[in-house]
Amino acid sequence: MEEHSGAKGRAIDVKTLTLVRHAKSSWKDRGLPDHERPLNKRGKRDAPMMGQRLADRGVEVDLLMSSSASRAVATAEALAAALDYDWDEIVVEDRLYAADAAEVLEVIEEQDDWVDRLMVVGHNPELTVLANQLSALDIENVPTCGVLELEYDVESWGEIADGGPVAARFDYPKKRPR
Repeated sequence: MEEHSGAKGRAIDVKTLTLVRHAKSSWKDRGLPDHERPLNKRGKRDAPMMGQRLADRGVEVDLLMSSSASRAVATAEALAAALDYDWDEIVVEDRLYAADAAEVLEVIEEQDDWVDRLMVVGHNPELTVLANQLSALDIENVPTCGVLELEYDVESWGEIADGGPVAARFDYPKKRPR
């Protein structure tokens, strides 16, 4: 388990949750079921770009989970490539598609404690609702390919809803990188 020294020198456990809304999807083929919609040109550009921003900040992932929707899986694969995460290790979770915020949180809370850095690729509106439940950021809307990183001083994923994160970062494609 990753440990960091706290302000008074005590060891603290850290769990980092990264929530990612899938990149922009295509509506070109109106007959295609929602679950099968692919990324559009902008989505194919933004997902690798956001993955590179994460990589440039040194973000690491122990477990990358994605909704089973095509656009979410494609986003997860682009992020994985930028983060040097093995595509074969992406966990595609059907329960993250057409879920509400409570269901997404349930999936997160079920994760094993050995996972210290969890990334979840999903959909709106549930990611915006969940982001506001888990942080004090007051986010109006997580845009496509928006990334919310939340760091918790907890030992178990089941504890993250009990208190706010000790650190939070919100980034999205149109935001100027710092």
